[in-house]
Amino acid sequence: MSKKINIKELDFNNIGGWPQQAKVGLCVILVLLIVGLSWWLFVRDKRDTLESLERTETELRSTFETKQGRASNLEPLKLQLAEMEQQLQQMLRQLPSKTEMPDLIVDISQTALATGITNELFQPGPEQPKEFYAEKPISLRMVGSYHQFGGFVSGVASLPRVVIMTMHDISLKPRGAAKETGITANSPLELAGTVKTYRYLDEEEMAEQSAAADAEKKGAK
Repeated sequence: MSKKINIKELDFNNIGGWPQQAKVGLCVILVLLIVGLSWWLFVRDKRDTLESLERTETELRSTFETKQGRASNLEPLKLQLAEMEQQLQQMLRQLPSKTEMPDLIVDISQTALATGITNELFQPGPEQPKEFYAEKPISLRMVGSYHQFGGFVSGVASLPRVVIMTMHDISLKPRGAAKETGITANSPLELAGTVKTYRYLDEEEMAEQSAAADAEKKGAK
């Protein structure tokens, strides 16, 4: 039967004289302390780093899968964009050209006169080029009945070229005796304000627009 060791009887100044069981126990305790201290100083921080890297890996994998899905749809989107650009160019080609614009302005004015409308003011303003089209503002003041204005709109819509007219700051109000008697189908009305009509830019003009935009960007730097 092994003798029970009394820790109080052990001399820590003479460890070499301890019984074998006491020496083994001390070695086990020291090993455990060293292992525990090593884990605390080295492994614990590495675990935090590992968990952070695992989270980063998950985020990067999710980002990659998202971008991969977008990339797989990129080619069809490019084809769709090219088709849309082609359709846009076809629609623009239906608008008046630079050489047709003066005649178009005359046609609009003549259409108003043909329906019985009085042009008190019909003044085209300077053209304003945009990215791929140009707009032409026209200041006007017209007097006519409700039916005459309807005929004017119908006549403009039936012109050979596609005519787009947008209205800006337009007012429509009774004129003359209609102010007192009220508006009827034949009451004179005054239409005043600004309308804008549009034409497409040819390739040379678009190149000039692009060069001007590039020059403006360089000047801003």
